[in-house]
Amino acid sequence: MQRLDKIIADKLNITRAQAKQLIKSGEVSFNSQAVLSPDLKCSEEDEISVSGKKISSEKFVYIMMNKPKGVICASEGESEKTVIDLLPEGMRVKGLFPAGRLDKDTTGFVLITNDGEFAHNILSPKKHVKKTYLALLDKPLDKGVIMDFESGMNLGEERLLPAKLSAQNEEKTLAKVVIKQGIYHQIKRMFKKHKIEVLELKRIKIGSLSLDENLKEGESRYITQHELVQMGYDPICT
Repeated sequence: MQRLDKIIADKLNITRAQAKQLIKSGEVSFNSQAVLSPDLKCSEEDEISVSGKKISSEKFVYIMMNKPKGVICASEGESEKTVIDLLPEGMRVKGLFPAGRLDKDTTGFVLITNDGEFAHNILSPKKHVKKTYLALLDKPLDKGVIMDFESGMNLGEERLLPAKLSAQNEEKTLAKVVIKQGIYHQIKRMFKKHKIEVLELKRIKIGSLSLDENLKEGESRYITQHELVQMGYDPICT
């Protein structure tokens, strides 16, 4: 159980004094009832709204975003727009970070959370969680490229883990790639080894969880408890 003013301060990234002022001004409702008491005790099951917008009272949040081009995967950017900047105001809570980065020009599934243990368990290289991408290529791939990906290619001085590669169109210029690592520019470098340029790259899946097709670029939504369990992680039990 947490105090109402603390929950609001944490979720809206404001001071406790500002949170108390919001409550005392009648801007906050608790389980659909207006409240004026900052020290009201709240649980994760309680529904809290500020100025008519519902906020979560849970300690940790898990967000799926469909990242557009031109946005960096970082919590802060001096002069560049970040994935955190794209979040709706009601989703912006303290400590959020992208768990697993995408290049600035890569689109698709970005996982945003404030749960460090979650990020470690799902995205640690030692866990070998699969990441699935669609890659648009400037020339067709062939069996030799597929075999090199699936055998675990040498990339510079590093031996990569086996990756799955399959053509997704008749021209063999659209490929699905499944990797278990996430080294710097990995997919682009893997294709470049075979003199193939990646024109577009989109992450469509992390583990067993696919990017929600209803999310337009730049949009985001909370990941459900059921989806977390599908990924092999249950924050209630850890």
